Amino acid sequence: MQLSFERPDYQYALRSAGATGARVNARWLSTSFAIAPDTLIEDWSVDGATSMQASDLDALLALAPELVLLGTGATQVFPPAAVLAACLQRGIGIEVMANAAAARTYAILASEGRRVVAGFLFPPEHPPVR
Repeated sequence: MQLSFERPDYQYALRSAGATGARVNARWLSTSFAIAPDTLIEDWSVDGATSMQASDLDALLALAPELVLLGTGATQVFPPAAVLAACLQRGIGIEVMANAAAARTYAILASEGRRVVAGFLFPPEHPPVR
């Protein structure tokens, strides 16, 4: 079978994501960020899901998504209810999942031309407690 590489029709392609970082196009990002097919918000100032506030979603919601995906690191961690309500009150869906699952879901939805925005959280490293 002949395989051919097909370039996406959008500017930013999420290639992979895990607990410690993600590859967007050819770049490796290791701090929290948000992505839409035509927008990359680097250094999104959110450290973790449990400390999120509704206002942390403002930059993502400004992109007028129909769905927000929230990757919360190595595991699924739900943010406070007010964060989820910030989307739902606007009629925007929100899904919370581990980074790897959010990356796969984002890639599928973006390739279908859906108005999707994904935020990926990479909490800063904390020194070990002694």
